[in-house]
Amino acid sequence: MHVGRLVARVAIGSLFIGHGTQKLFGWFGGPGPEGTAGMMTSLNLHPPRRNALAAGISETAGGALVVAGLATPLAAASLIGTMTTAIRKVHWANGPWAANGGYEYNLVLIAALAALVETGPGDMSLDALFGRKLSGPAWALAALATGAAASAAVVALGSRSAPAASSGPDTTPYPDTAGDPVTSD
Repeated sequence: MHVGRLVARVAIGSLFIGHGTQKLFGWFGGPGPEGTAGMMTSLNLHPPRRNALAAGISETAGGALVVAGLATPLAAASLIGTMTTAIRKVHWANGPWAANGGYEYNLVLIAALAALVETGPGDMSLDALFGRKLSGPAWALAALATGAAASAAVVALGSRSAPAASSGPDTTPYPDTAGDPVTSD
């Protein structure tokens, strides 16, 4: 039995579900779809509503799959992509430490997801129930590479489809944070 992996899956996946539903529904004090779209605008990720929904769905569905231990490499790749984008667009300029708005927490989640893919979700998972062995170093590297590639695509496409500059005032809900209102001070 792999109790440690079960605990890790439930903790990591549940936090992602919570973070995703903050974006999708405004649960747990989150900004909801409109606030998240405003954040996407401030991050130059266009179209903002589509990117807000994609981030919320990726975190919610990816987290649920991690909790269930189902399609673990795919779920992890989705979550690694959102965390990589958060690092690139929100936290990188602040350095590593979370106390300064840095990427420490995001990087720990990426490492935990990669370790979970490498070791597998454990005996108490849907992958195990269905007889799927989708784990090992190659799967972990594939999840990391897929997440990084997805992030690169989102950032490139988001900035390429940006609307023409406006001379009007900034009306984004979180203009001073330029980031995720949940993790920014």
